Amino acid sequence: MPPPSNAPAKRPVPQPKQAAGRPAHEVRRHCLRVLVNDQEKATLRLQASTAKRSVGRYLREVGLGYKLHSAVDLDAVRELARINGDLGRLGGLLKLWLAADARTARFTPATVQVLLERITAQQDELGKVMQEVVRPRGRT
Repeated sequence: MPPPSNAPAKRPVPQPKQAAGRPAHEVRRHCLRVLVNDQEKATLRLQASTAKRSVGRYLREVGLGYKLHSAVDLDAVRELARINGDLGRLGGLLKLWLAADARTARFTPATVQVLLERITAQQDELGKVMQEVVRPRGRT
């Protein structure tokens, strides 16, 4: 018996394609709708973009409690490269002093101590930047 004329026609639900290498029980078959206002939509799009994900993937991963591992922050990478360069230069000076190079003949033990302290400080700074990359503020 056909549906009454005032009833809306049901659209056929498209069947998901079997993803290559994914078992049939893992194929996503359900769609959830969430109503949001304009500001929430913009915020979700921005957060998904920041995490280098589609909005759907972002919402699924956050909703299921996954930790988001977004692309590494380029500013943090630049900072790590700068600190690494500083450590390389400081280590080079220490190596010259240990090899009794003529260019470091005027280095006193106190100068070398300051150099070692700067290396330690740079290592501490490197550790802090690495920690920030691994666990950015405001994220879990």
